[in-house]
Amino acid sequence: MLDIVLYEPEIPPNTGSIMRLAANTGAGLSLIEPLGFELDDARLRRAGLDYREYADVRVYPCLGAYLQRARPPRVFAFSARARAPHTDVAYRAGDALLFGPESRGLPDAVLERFPSERWLRIPMRPRSRSLNLSNAVAVAVYEAWRQLEFR
Repeated sequence: MLDIVLYEPEIPPNTGSIMRLAANTGAGLSLIEPLGFELDDARLRRAGLDYREYADVRVYPCLGAYLQRARPPRVFAFSARARAPHTDVAYRAGDALLFGPESRGLPDAVLERFPSERWLRIPMRPRSRSLNLSNAVAVAVYEAWRQLEFR
């Protein structure tokens, strides 16, 4: 199983959509506080529809707590500043896919916790800044899951 990790997510409908994605792909969903919303937010529920009960969602007070408790074998940090495309990795079960907050992405201090060869980007056209968070997560999760033969 993969683990989707959202570092300080800000927008409830994005997290709701990602929760739905997690439920439908079997990925875990780890949320790193502070969150920009409450987990019972109506906008989160509406975007996630009734998938909350089918998603494995965990909340951690900080990234350090996540790393210590979840102990993912490998963490891939997604950033527009990374050089390697997300398709250049041979994903394995248990990998964690880390995404930053919608308004600013992963801060340098977070990126620097991981080797630069584990920083990944999703290719876009020149002069494009970023994808919507839920779209970026879907692109990454489906590539990793495809490589794992949809197990």
